[in-house]
Amino acid sequence: MTREEFQNDIRAGIPDRLPAAKPYDKQINHAPKRKDILSDEEKTLALKNALRYFPVRHHAVLAKEFAEELRRYGRIYMYRLRPDYEMHARPIGEYPARCRQAAAVMLMIQNNLDPRVAQHPHELITYGGNGAVFQNWAQYRLAMQYLSEMTENQTLVMYSGHPLGLFPSHPDAPRVVVTNGMVIPNYSKPDDWERLNALGVSQYGQMTAGSYMYIGPQGIVHGTTITVMNAARKRFTAGRTDTRGMLFVSSGLGGMSGAQPKAGNISGVVSVVAEINPKAAQKRHEQGWVDELHEALDELIPRIRQAVKAKEVVSMAYVGNVVDLWERLAAEEIPVDLGSDQTSLHNPWAGGYYPVGLSYEASNKMMAEEPGRFRECVQESLRRQVDAINKLTDRGMYFFDYGNAFLLEASRAGAAVTGEGGRFRYPSYVQDIMGPMFFDYGFGPFRWVCTSGKPEDLETTDSLAAEVLDEIRKTAPDDIRGQLDDNIHWIREAGRNRLVVGSQARILYADCEGRVKIAEAFNRAIAEGRITAPVVLGRDHHDVSGTDSPYRETSNIYDGSCLTADMAVQNVIGDAFRGATWVSIHNGGGVGWGEVINGGFGMVIDGSEDAGRRIREMLLWDVNNGIARRSWARNEGAVEAIRREMDRTPGLRVTLPVFADEKLVREALNEQGGASDKL
Repeated sequence: MTREEFQNDIRAGIPDRLPAAKPYDKQINHAPKRKDILSDEEKTLALKNALRYFPVRHHAVLAKEFAEELRRYGRIYMYRLRPDYEMHARPIGEYPARCRQAAAVMLMIQNNLDPRVAQHPHELITYGGNGAVFQNWAQYRLAMQYLSEMTENQTLVMYSGHPLGLFPSHPDAPRVVVTNGMVIPNYSKPDDWERLNALGVSQYGQMTAGSYMYIGPQGIVHGTTITVMNAARKRFTAGRTDTRGMLFVSSGLGGMSGAQPKAGNISGVVSVVAEINPKAAQKRHEQGWVDELHEALDELIPRIRQAVKAKEVVSMAYVGNVVDLWERLAAEEIPVDLGSDQTSLHNPWAGGYYPVGLSYEASNKMMAEEPGRFRECVQESLRRQVDAINKLTDRGMYFFDYGNAFLLEASRAGAAVTGEGGRFRYPSYVQDIMGPMFFDYGFGPFRWVCTSGKPEDLETTDSLAAEVLDEIRKTAPDDIRGQLDDNIHWIREAGRNRLVVGSQARILYADCEGRVKIAEAFNRAIAEGRITAPVVLGRDHHDVSGTDSPYRETSNIYDGSCLTADMAVQNVIGDAFRGATWVSIHNGGGVGWGEVINGGFGMVIDGSEDAGRRIREMLLWDVNNGIARRSWARNEGAVEAIRREMDRTPGLRVTLPVFADEKLVREALNEQGGASDKL
């Protein structure tokens, strides 16, 4: 398809003449069939909802086709409308657009749906089993058409994948405002998502899928590397201060979990990651993200022993069920240093977790046709998995929950994961690592995309970021110097680790000072022509301020407010009027529908003074909103971080907590007969 044909296709939106029906491509990794949850009356409604995108003259053909999709897949994806052009991020100048900001959004959307990046590209799902950019291909086509028409005096409003329309606004307003899954709280159970998504009225945007900010597994490689490195440091002793020879075991090689083997290599450990889906494992092997594939435990176990003994830096994938792997490791008493799990247990009944004893194909069939039995199998599998993990931790393994609802769902299954006082036996990685070491100080996943598509532009940004961090480190206080060191090492090694999949993107962890100064350096380089096109700034929602999630991002908030979502909502509102190009807020993401509220942003910088103003105003809020909240929760690192920011930033005044004496509180309650020794 020529560039002109591509642009005409974008401008056309939903075509006047229906394209030919497309065959189901069995070579592509597809979403599993969703369970049959709608009543006959609701199925009628689902069809009417889908047909409202099309002129009446097409309804006779499409009604039958959509009814068949609903029957076969549990959803209406409108496969016929899938474009004929290749789906990938193009240089920004190739998009038909009336403003550069809209073209940048189009680039990011196409990157999210690139088959090299997306988990189930034909179902518009980027990662996590259900993290969707749109619900169907009509929504994609209509959104791209609106973006091609948008001016700087309009804003596109997106309701769970549906383009509500272009509305008059002004240049300082966001160009796009996105909401995903924002349902009434009493309708936020997993089956509510199944029903509302099947009706075509709501979707699960995960975090960066539905906010157009996913950059492939690189985004999670960095966070996983930081986590594994610091988890390994917890295993260091007087005689062991090197990660080499350590064994790290986990599961999942999908859109997010696929980062684990690459992170293991960067961290210098032996990693073994189980993956039940052969296509997902093969994809990561072909991309160079995992070194070896093993299908038999009798072959894998001796290989593990060999690699550990030789202190190799190597990553292995076990193409099979992780429970079989854990049980074999426990039975053979193989010492495991680090353990975790990255199956999508926020989505346990619809493809996020596959029970032991069933093949991948048999599991997909059972989850659609016998959901009750499938649920029982999942819960039995979780009990077995935890039993094996417990045996290995009793022998010294450090196990951490990776914020995927593993401990939560395991506890609901009756697995032995609770300890004294009903608390989880194992920490969340946020509780032990990310929260107190990074989020409390404002460090989080700052990312950017070079819209030129040129690797040399990305190399320039890498160098600029490293220079900024080096300069900050010279006067940094001791409590953040280690974080800076890890990220300087990361950004200097990023290019040689071949982390780019899809767009020319990068990520590192930086605090407010670092993010602002790096962004300003990029903006100057664009103005000077050293970077040849605008840069999109963003972040993962998994950050200091963006997400309220009691089992992950805010699991180290201990003042009782971990169940509130004021921070995430305030974050998005504040970003919107301080200069973000687009903002998004989602229900769900990482730990499950109904378990988290999370928000994100994208910002296009173009070398202008206006972009510089937006950088300074928006990034300051985007980070310090969360630090201020964590400070008020009495997190000591956050108190120190917000004090430093108040010294640095005129006009910033934050309410600081007064720390009560615990002995005094206990005595006061004891006098009233209301305190226990476990307070």
